[in-house]
Amino acid sequence: MRKILIFILLLLPVLIHPQEELPFPSIGIEISPVGNERDLVTTLEILLIITVLALAPSILILFTSFTRIIVVFSFLRNALGTRQTPPSQVLIGLALFLTFFIMQPVWNDIYNDALTPYMEKEIGYEELFSRMIGRVRQFMLKELVDHHNEDNVFLLASSVGKKFDKIEDAPNSILIPAFVLGELEIGFKMGVLLYIPFIVIDMIVSSILLAMGMIMIPPVLISLPFKVLLFIVVNGWDLLVSGLIKSFAR
Repeated sequence: MRKILIFILLLLPVLIHPQEELPFPSIGIEISPVGNERDLVTTLEILLIITVLALAPSILILFTSFTRIIVVFSFLRNALGTRQTPPSQVLIGLALFLTFFIMQPVWNDIYNDALTPYMEKEIGYEELFSRMIGRVRQFMLKELVDHHNEDNVFLLASSVGKKFDKIEDAPNSILIPAFVLGELEIGFKMGVLLYIPFIVIDMIVSSILLAMGMIMIPPVLISLPFKVLLFIVVNGWDLLVSGLIKSFAR
């Protein structure tokens, strides 16, 4: 009973003079446009850059000259029969640098006509994307026309039920795979031309070994030094690289 009385006496001042409630601060989130309403905020620009970096390998392979170059290099190594010489890392690295060299006019135009005006706030992000994809489309269309691969565009368009008179009217969803198919066709055609002299050497060596009765010796073992020697004598690397560069209209 005594404890209850003490508790009531302690609680009585609080009941008679209640304390005022402490106000809680209000928290709000507001997004307000800065400058041009059509510009991207910094957060979205960072997200866009991260997305581009994640898709960079696909962009490099599908939108540039890399596909044709690496296909031709693969055919060359198989035609020589050198297995892993040159190594894949060397061929990919050389293909990348040749891609940078061949695509330099395209990237310079994108930088001067799209990125620079956007960074100077002369155009919005929609115009930026339009100019970038427009320059890349120009490169792809020129390659398709110069190598007579326009049929790839109409083939893909007919498969999805779309019709247009000129390939310039093709949407990106059709133009990009058509360009990749064209690059593969050109790479295979160049690969066949590379194979012809080396196949001739293999046939000659095989015929000589068969005539001498040396059927137990693999013809590749004998023909490999002659193929490498022929490639060196004709200055094959210079001819191959110059041919690849000249095959692009730029």
